[in-house]
Amino acid sequence: MLRPFAAYLRVYEPLSSFGDPPDETLLAAVERSDMTPNEAIAHEQWLWLKSQVSPSYTLPAETRDGRAAPSLLTDVLVIEPGEVPISDESVELPSEPLVCPLEIRARSAAALASFLDDAPPALRNAVLDAKGLTPELVRSRSRTALRDLYGSSMHVLSTNWTVPLPWFTIVDPDERRIVLGSGPSDPIREVSWRVAMGDALRRITEAEVLVRDALGDTGPARILAETNRWLSSFHPHSAVELDYGGLVQLIEDPVLATDTSAEEVHAILDALRREAVEEIAEPFENLRDYWSELASRERFN
Repeated sequence: MLRPFAAYLRVYEPLSSFGDPPDETLLAAVERSDMTPNEAIAHEQWLWLKSQVSPSYTLPAETRDGRAAPSLLTDVLVIEPGEVPISDESVELPSEPLVCPLEIRARSAAALASFLDDAPPALRNAVLDAKGLTPELVRSRSRTALRDLYGSSMHVLSTNWTVPLPWFTIVDPDERRIVLGSGPSDPIREVSWRVAMGDALRRITEAEVLVRDALGDTGPARILAETNRWLSSFHPHSAVELDYGGLVQLIEDPVLATDTSAEEVHAILDALRREAVEEIAEPFENLRDYWSELASRERFN
């Protein structure tokens, strides 16, 4: 089955930040966890499909009576600090496992609330009528689900059909992790970066200042500011992962292997740093052409 055509930005926090001590169920899940990001995406997709065929309305990872499923504490991604590159000795990572809760029910609730606010009335009413629901009931169930979060923010952000270019500011282009596998349909196919939170915050803060000074507070500067605030809400010794997710299914091997999106974004930042505005046009056009071609496919789906 195809994975959703979505990219992800994930935060992995130190295990100790989930409680002192963390819940025993979470501890056991972390100890035995061997789920990969690609497997997590497939798992989320299965839970969503399961919830949609239910005769009664339920969010993914939710029981029929509206409570969080037991998987709330066990659906986690785990990495070791040694798997995260750092820029220098001033950046700290803990000696314990780093944990990213999938928070599938809460993320689905947030997406549903956005749908109610943003969808055209005819589409919104058709969806609600099909399940015999009211906006008030949906919002109430969504608020309840959002209490599942371990802190004030979700540990995973996702976008469909594209990667927001400001996300590339947090990574080191040279630290890309790429697995082509046997082709676009291979379930192990992956493009991702991991970065220590200290490095991510330093890079995105500088990028926000550079872009705001050049372009003002709208567009990319706004996304940078929002992402910066989101990252700042987590433990300072966390790790961040930028993952192309299911987008790798849309890109052929030669194109994916030579993808220079991160390099192009950092070239733009370097030009802004040197006030060489005339050097911005070429990398920006390359990025626009590359990602707009992928995003255009949404019209056919």
